[in-house]
Amino acid sequence: MSPEERRRQVIGACIAQQQHIAHVAKQEMDSAQQQSNDYGANVDRYDSYRTKLMRSRDMYAKQLSNANASIRVLHELLQQPPHDTAEHGAIVETDKQRFFLSIGAGKFLVPHQAALQQKQDIYFAISAQTPIYVALKGRRVGDTIIFNGQQQTITAIF
Repeated sequence: MSPEERRRQVIGACIAQQQHIAHVAKQEMDSAQQQSNDYGANVDRYDSYRTKLMRSRDMYAKQLSNANASIRVLHELLQQPPHDTAEHGAIVETDKQRFFLSIGAGKFLVPHQAALQQKQDIYFAISAQTPIYVALKGRRVGDTIIFNGQQQTITAIF
């Protein structure tokens, strides 16, 4: 698999994860709104149950908004060409871990390069505010970083 194809596969897996998060947040937001509607008319302006439902709805609405914003950023990154240095939008593989320098989405799984194996690779989508991003930024294949007392050598960037 070419680096461009692998890059598309990694970004696609991250997009799929964010779409799942958005879908769940939308369902939960709608559910909280429906429960509030089913509860009936306002009896008291200090109705704690209704307030709890509305806070829940608002929390899920914020999660939905954040997931949709992340999806937009990821689609923009998908249009970029492969990278040769560790920078925003690059996928960096070290001898110990794999990183997608993009959004703060955490761990996600990507199908393994060998199609015959039913294995998945673990990647970490990290934002520019994380210390590991700062340690990786500007590095190239073959460079070594020390993070949390652990040495890692960059084996691939795309």
